[in-house]
Amino acid sequence: MEETRSLGQSIACAAHLFRERADARMSKYDVTPLQAHVIIHLSRCGGQSTQRALGDHFHVRPSTVNGIVDRMVERGLVARSADDSDARRRCISLTKDGQAQMDQLWQELRETERQFVADFTPEELAQLHSLLNRVIQNLEEDRKKC
Repeated sequence: MEETRSLGQSIACAAHLFRERADARMSKYDVTPLQAHVIIHLSRCGGQSTQRALGDHFHVRPSTVNGIVDRMVERGLVARSADDSDARRRCISLTKDGQAQMDQLWQELRETERQFVADFTPEELAQLHSLLNRVIQNLEEDRKKC
């Protein structure tokens, strides 16, 4: 008899398997999936963002962003500097090495996503995306309350 999962368990299981597959693909480049997403995001933002904006975009705490950026600075993928207009604010810039990996990382992440939604119709994909965005919004609202 197959075990019945709650919706939360099913989402967690799917997220775990997705992360596992993305980790395997990213390990070839010695980056985590989140680091790959940071590189892609920075590239889309003209190669630069504030550390706070990265945290907001990825829904992670400032201390988490700091750790991610620290490891990326050590690898030469990004550089950190003080903002010219506010020395308390940190700017994160994509380096040439980071930019050089962007296309490969993007392709690997896209392949992981293709596997994640294989055989879905365009309508099913749109509906899933819409529903997950609502879940995220609900959880973000609850996060503000706690």
